[in-house]
Amino acid sequence: MNVQWYPGHMTKAKRQMQEDIRLIDLIIELVDARVPLSSRNPDIDEMGKNKSRLILLNKADLADERQNEAWKAYFQEKGFFVVKVDSRSGAGMKAIQNIIQEACKEKIEKDRKKGIKNRPIRAMVVGIPNVGKSTFINSFAGKACAKTGNKPGVTRGKQWIHLNKEMKLLDTPGILWPKFEDPEVGVRLACVGSIKDDIVNMEELSLNLIHFLRERYAGALKERYGVLEEGEDVQVMEEIGRVRGCLKKGQELDYARTALVLFDDFRSGRLGRITLEWV
Repeated sequence: MNVQWYPGHMTKAKRQMQEDIRLIDLIIELVDARVPLSSRNPDIDEMGKNKSRLILLNKADLADERQNEAWKAYFQEKGFFVVKVDSRSGAGMKAIQNIIQEACKEKIEKDRKKGIKNRPIRAMVVGIPNVGKSTFINSFAGKACAKTGNKPGVTRGKQWIHLNKEMKLLDTPGILWPKFEDPEVGVRLACVGSIKDDIVNMEELSLNLIHFLRERYAGALKERYGVLEEGEDVQVMEEIGRVRGCLKKGQELDYARTALVLFDDFRSGRLGRITLEWV
């Protein structure tokens, strides 16, 4: 399965970010904790050389906690500051302010030596589409500053947000990169909703998800739907569809509706805490 998505506005957004990066002290990069590597745009590392870096493992409540800890350690070993968060509930948010101060310690010290006092830290919030940047900003600011939505492509332009005397945030649109070299990256991003559903074959994607769940989270489908996890992946999908009444006239199975049910349950966490990408 080959999934690619790079709409034209992303080229413009990337150019704007390249211009703005020189104004920035810190890059706050949100990744989806269920797919931590696949949800990292490699262009960010190139753009953010010599900048302080903070990675937020967002949607950590939906991901496998053992894998959350493993990924946190993985990124810390690479030299990043890391916090596990759930922007929707606010879990983990309190730890961020202190981590930001630590990440920008050198910048604060340089300002102090130059006699500059109370210059706010300027942080750019980056991430791929639908990773939760706007929800994070609103939660962090304690008020609605950024437009949110549970589909990719809601934020289109840049926006400065003055949090307080100590901090300014620059919200940026979600951008992908022109080509996924590894086709599995596109599949994983489609599974978590960072690529628009309407450009993806959702039935085929369902078979990918079912196959992964049977391998890594045996029993999850049985617990949710009461189905036997035996036979071919397509047979398991058909069983889920029948159990959930996804039928057309004449009792023919509606594969599109079945796929919708499966992904609605996966993305909402009703299938359990699942990480698609393991360390």
